[in-house]
Amino acid sequence: MPTAAAPPDAEAPGTILCIEDHPVSMELVEAMLANFPGITLIKADTGREGVRLALESPPDLILLDMNLPDISGLEVVRALNEPIAQRRFRVILLTADSFSIDVVKAMSLGAHAYWHKPLTSQRVFAELPRALQGARADRQRMQARGARPS
Repeated sequence: MPTAAAPPDAEAPGTILCIEDHPVSMELVEAMLANFPGITLIKADTGREGVRLALESPPDLILLDMNLPDISGLEVVRALNEPIAQRRFRVILLTADSFSIDVVKAMSLGAHAYWHKPLTSQRVFAELPRALQGARADRQRMQARGARPS
């Protein structure tokens, strides 16, 4: 019998944009993130809305459903290619499908990881703090490089 995951001990402050069209999946993400008091959650239920929000006010992390009603997750990654390459945020793909060619393509374009749906508290509690810390470290490294004289 599997054991329930314990809520995370470490604080994981940051802003997460969740691009997810399925209401139950969004509720699951909200419930899990409620265990992280330092998290601000921004929600989008279409790919285009998610791209707009990510460009207007870049989050630390994007949780991206690969199967959206308007554009695919792969198209979202393509639209966000420049800020992803600049390490302004990390993207974690969410998919109920087996490892697909779209996931491979999105990873090759800079998506950081993929999590299989339905999400489990074990995965979120274990990996989310590391992903947020890594995103902050990426951004600091890129800012330090940009601040150096050429």
